[in-house]
Amino acid sequence: MTRWTTRRRFLAGAGSAATVGLAGCTGGTDGGSDGTSTSPTTVGGTASGTDPETLRVGTYSAFVDAPSTSAGPWIKEEFESRHDVTLEWVVRENELNDFIQRRQRGVDLEADMYVGLTPQDLVRADDALGDDNALFTGFDTSQLAQASNIVDAYRFDPQNRVLPTGASYVCLVYDESVVDAPPTFEELTTEEYADSLLLANPDSTATGLLFLLWSINTVGEENYLDYWQRLMDNGVRVLGSWSDAYAAYSNEEAPMVVSYSTDQVYAASSGEDMTRHQIGFPNDQGYAYVDGTAPFATTEKDELVHTFMDFMLDPAVQQEVAVKNVGLPTVTNASLPEDMQQYAYEPAEPIQFDYDTLAANMDTWRDEWARQTASK
Repeated sequence: MTRWTTRRRFLAGAGSAATVGLAGCTGGTDGGSDGTSTSPTTVGGTASGTDPETLRVGTYSAFVDAPSTSAGPWIKEEFESRHDVTLEWVVRENELNDFIQRRQRGVDLEADMYVGLTPQDLVRADDALGDDNALFTGFDTSQLAQASNIVDAYRFDPQNRVLPTGASYVCLVYDESVVDAPPTFEELTTEEYADSLLLANPDSTATGLLFLLWSINTVGEENYLDYWQRLMDNGVRVLGSWSDAYAAYSNEEAPMVVSYSTDQVYAASSGEDMTRHQIGFPNDQGYAYVDGTAPFATTEKDELVHTFMDFMLDPAVQQEVAVKNVGLPTVTNASLPEDMQQYAYEPAEPIQFDYDTLAANMDTWRDEWARQTASK
């Protein structure tokens, strides 16, 4: 197990992290269902284009059509304005799952790369496909002028297949008129916080799973099931998706919800009452949500892929994408605009398990949690 001390098979199905309020908070996979979609939706192009100067990029649905704002349309317009290239977004019903299943069947992926890949997604893809049939391939850092600016702690793939391009932190969002921020994880199991916390399901959502991993990192692998028993006994409410949990919080069904540390960015821009958008980091920690951009192993457009990856690290692009995704840049030479910086919080102690730890333990931890809570 590792934890960060500097700035830095998961789901059965992968879906959108954003349907209520936030545009996605950099998040791509926060719920969904199994199955295969063989007909991709392309945004800004045709599904059958074979022009060698067309770059086809897979992503999750909220990246291109969230209810509030999405980075995808702006990226397409900006990339095409800088390069003589047509960018097509490829979004399938089951998002990353579809690409994994197509690779398993030897079917054309019909895309060159993917944006929005998390460490959990990567572990899941590698587990499903193995080394000989890998979904993603490495890239040549020497071809990327901006790569040296990546915050080292955000790098999560030991095989150098994923370029970190979006970040935030999972935290508690709370109503300070009802509760104080819990100083520790242990406090969440006390009477003071009974029936106070809303949580997206760790078995099927990104925010829920990261909160589960955070708890394991904090209380220890040998103690986490006992901790969750006490948390459930104290009335934590587990809902199907992040949007379900956040909607319940917005309806004042409880004074706390597991969400993202950039929550105030969206709230401030929408003129909302900040009393209900306070940020809490139990144990002064927050679990890093990082996603990235990676080339598919089957792409034949190596030069275009590297051009797009370098574009995604450009500081101006990083800033704009962070604003539209309500997230944080992943490079040292970019930041949110000054008027937003006061609303984007980072914990004193960012944490995240490394790839090897997730690959060895994530499924077991999640399955153990699901079995224990199934009887509740």
